[in-house]
Order: sequence, then structure tokens, then C-alpha cells
Amino acid sequence: MSSILSIEVALITTYLFVADFLAAHPRLANWRRSRNRHPAFTDAEVITIALMQGCLGCSTLKQAYLYIKHNHQSAFPKLCSYGRWIVRLHALQPIVGYLVEAALAEHKRPGHAYIVDSKPVPVCKLVRGVHARLLREEGAAWGKSSTGWYFGFKLHLIQHWRGGILAGMLTPANISDLDADVLSTLCSHLNGGLLLGDEGYQSHPLRPVLKAQTGMGLLSAPDVANKERRRFLHQVRKRIETSLSLLWRLLLDRVFSRSFAGLWNTLLLKILYLNLRVAGILS
Repeated sequence: MSSILSIEVALITTYLFVADFLAAHPRLANWRRSRNRHPAFTDAEVITIALMQGCLGCSTLKQAYLYIKHNHQSAFPKLCSYGRWIVRLHALQPIVGYLVEAALAEHKRPGHAYIVDSKPVPVCKLVRGVHARLLREEGAAWGKSSTGWYFGFKLHLIQHWRGGILAGMLTPANISDLDADVLSTLCSHLNGGLLLGDEGYQSHPLRPVLKAQTGMGLLSAPDVANKERRRFLHQVRKRIETSLSLLWRLLLDRVFSRSFAGLWNTLLLKILYLNLRVAGILS
């Protein structure tokens, strides 16, 4: 009974968050140009069901949809078919992106210190990579992580040092973490500050380029001579490692999307769910 109640609380909390955001941003909510601008099954309901994937720990969006359909359809009396739901969900990708930022609106983020890191996103098992066609034309490539080779993409992330993912970018797996274009794009909406990287960023020549383009300083723990400060920076970096571990537990490495747009939307939903937890909106 308690688990059912917790799911119902998550449904209500998530729906109110999304619905309130859309009500406060009518220009985003009224994106349709067709006659059916106000469907009976609302956009807030579409996104709410998708976010239940994280709450329920489902492997796929389809499993989350079917769970809600069979167990909580009374909360969605106008629920459409799965095919129609997934089409509408992908069409709402821009709004999901805005929600990622909105989730942290009330989360205190003192200082302009950020952490940068990346996460491998394989699209198939290693043994199938040579013959895999899935998403190859969309940019899937071979790359190497700390655990070995994989075929797929790389998710680059920037997180505030107090928690919450502020920006993300999906690139082919063979794009370096130290790519100047990637870092400049990730930092483009930040008003300067300090970017903390791992040992790979130590004394790297892209520092003056990043500083000139974004006003962002780049630092890694080995650059700091003081042992206490270096230990503190290592502790701060553990925050994004914890976030990446949570994303892994959210089955980030199990990709079932058949298109790049579907993959990116799925990742955005997982990042949004993570930010909702960081902000205390979801427990």
C-alpha cells in the first residue's frame, strides 16, 4: 500500500510541477499550429508519465507507460495509445529541455563554480558494435572510456558544485572531453566562473581559448599546490560522479531509442528526473 501511495504522490507532484510551468509560460505551452491546440490528454500528462520511468525504475518508456495504463489509468482518463503518446512526447522535447532548468529554479546555487565530466552512452553490446547499424548514420561511433571500448555516444555534462545538472551535450563517442567547441557550447549560458575538471584537464592549452570565449576559468585538482585545497576539490568532484552513478542506475547505459531525437529526449527526461530529486521536488 505504501508503494502505491508513494507512486500516486510522485504522479501528483510531477504533474503539478509540469502543469504550473506550462501555465506560467503560455508561449511555450501554445506551440501547436493545428486546430487541435488543446487536446483532452494534456502535454503535462504526457510528460508526467514519461518521468515515471525514473520513479518506477523501468527499463523503457514503454514499460512506464504500460504500468501507468494498467495501474493508474483513473488518473489519466483521456490516455491515448502508446504510439500516439511517444510521438507527442518526442514533439515536446524543447519543453523538456526548459523543464531541466526550471527544476533547479528554487535550488540554492551559491558561487560560480561548476564541474565538467562525461558519461559513455553505448547503443549496443560490445560484440555487436562492428556490425551495428543502429544510429550509425546519426553519429554513433567507437570511443573509449575508463572501462574500455564501446560503440555509441558520449554525454558531456556541467553540474553546479552544489548539485543539479545545468547543461548537457550529446556527441559521437570519439569526441574528446577536451574539445574546445564542446566546452564552449556547454558554458555559453553561464556568466563566467570556475570550471573544475579531472586530471585530464591539468594545464591544458585550451584554457586561454575557453577563458576568451566564455570567461570561464578551467582548473583541475593536480594544479593546486595546497593539499587541503586539493583534497576539497577532489570532494567537490565526487558530486558529479555521484550524479553520473545515479544516471547509470537510471539505466542510462541501456539504450532502446531508434533515432537520435528519441535518444536525446530520453536522456533529457532522465536528467530532468535527477534535477527534480536534487531540488527536493521528488524524493
